[in-house]
Amino acid sequence: MSASARFSVTVPLKVGLIGTGYAAKLRAETLQSDPRTQLVAVAGNTPERTESFAQTYQATAVLGWQQLVQRADVDLVIVCTINSEHGAIAHAALSSGKHVVVEYPLSLHPWQAEELISLAANVNKLLHVEHIELLGGLHQALRQNIAAIGTPFYARYSTINPQKPAPRKWTYHYTQFGFPFVGALSRLHRLIDLFGKVATVSCESRFWESDSEYYTACLCTAKLRFTSGLIAEATYGKGEVFSQAARPFEVYGENGCLMFNGDEGYLIQGEEKTAINVGSRRGLFAKETKMVLDHLTEGTPLYVTPDVSLYTLKVADGVRRASETGKIIEIL
Repeated sequence: MSASARFSVTVPLKVGLIGTGYAAKLRAETLQSDPRTQLVAVAGNTPERTESFAQTYQATAVLGWQQLVQRADVDLVIVCTINSEHGAIAHAALSSGKHVVVEYPLSLHPWQAEELISLAANVNKLLHVEHIELLGGLHQALRQNIAAIGTPFYARYSTINPQKPAPRKWTYHYTQFGFPFVGALSRLHRLIDLFGKVATVSCESRFWESDSEYYTACLCTAKLRFTSGLIAEATYGKGEVFSQAARPFEVYGENGCLMFNGDEGYLIQGEEKTAINVGSRRGLFAKETKMVLDHLTEGTPLYVTPDVSLYTLKVADGVRRASETGKIIEIL
């Protein structure tokens, strides 16, 4: 262990993984291939799937996350389960003396996220909120080229994901996923990372309901006015009513604009149009996991802090309140 490391950890780190979905699979693969870690336990919602997942990665299947966070042989807990459980799991794990990595959002409630950050500081344990969108090719291309367009004044970002039929799973559940811009926090986080503090937000939302607690589609459009004067619009839509996927991201500045659509990007200045190379989105969970391990064992800095994620969560909660009340909400 490097003398510059903030935490005193023993290698290999013993890891407990909560979740058996896509993100958990990518985390498990990285943990299995890194000599600094040993995946010792996995907890999931379905006993059969949890047992199968655990066997694949030579770990012990645990019945429920409550049992996993109490295990004496776990140093680090990685949370890859439904959004509504993130806050409770992180609190229990930190209180049990574990380091914690959690997929965004840290919690569906800003007050709880704030308490968790304080708790992590008090017990001197890592609390890291994953935001791999900041590591991806699109975001890096935006950051590298934004100076070329001068002072930006307008941005528009949309992600539309058709799914027919809509799955009856937690990502389409009102309370388990949370309000769309809270559950899909990365949509606002990209904008805040690029443009800074937000002054006011407004939002229009629509849900297509099924005959249960699940919906079949949602559409939310938020407008953010930044303290710099820049205006941004973010649209998040998914489900059965959409027939075409789309991921456009546009930024307009005084000297030109940046236009991205999927994996294609361009810098446009007058009549000149220059292609921008957009790096791959592959391998980001592996890269992120290794950065966390580097931070724990060597003290290297992480790419995002919980406080920054908390600020975005507060903005997202403001968007939720704007949608429910129809008012413009000031972000304090």
